[in-house]
Amino acid sequence: MIIAVDGPSGSGKSSTARGVATRLGLRFLDTGATYRAVTWSALERGLDLDDTAAVADRARELTLDISTDPTRQYVIADGVDVTAAIREPRISESVSKIATNLDVRAELIQRQRAIIDDAQPTGGIVVEGRDIATVVATDAELKVLLTADQEARLARRGAELAAGAVTAEQLRDQIVRRDADDATVSQFQVASDGAVTIDSTHLSLEEVIDVISRLAKEAEAAPPRDRES
Repeated sequence: MIIAVDGPSGSGKSSTARGVATRLGLRFLDTGATYRAVTWSALERGLDLDDTAAVADRARELTLDISTDPTRQYVIADGVDVTAAIREPRISESVSKIATNLDVRAELIQRQRAIIDDAQPTGGIVVEGRDIATVVATDAELKVLLTADQEARLARRGAELAAGAVTAEQLRDQIVRRDADDATVSQFQVASDGAVTIDSTHLSLEEVIDVISRLAKEAEAAPPRDRES
């Protein structure tokens, strides 16, 4: 099965989706890592990120290897292990320019769909991002919109980063400004048709994983007619 988890920055998508995949024995795809990898590559080559054509060409040329093992995550771009590098503040500050480049989106969506297809024989995959339910995997058996209030999202993202890695202003930029930018090309703040909204503001990570895992088992057991509805 395919489980789609969408939501704003800092809502806990990655940790939740990875936890659900681990519990259910499924593969896991962090689609945001693909955009970060292109960002890293473009910056390494000194490209002007406002040059949409040049950046799109770089995305198409990029050799990308991304793990779908929820217990062992890595991202390799053009033979370089960028797993840690793509989480650096300089990438977070620039990734929205890549994510709002429509030609880059088209290229990466195609790659993401290929990864999802490859995972089907293994039992399925949990995919997290901005537009999974609405664009990338509209046929997902379970669609989840994971939300949390802004202060909770800021606190969570801050806790993920090393102490002093970013200022309070940079942290707010990563959450608030990026969401505003990305909302111009993907609708991730309103639940899509058939999606379940989960507000994780006052829930622990384990509680959210519990809820989604239960919903996944219910979706898997539902008759085909119920799934289509």
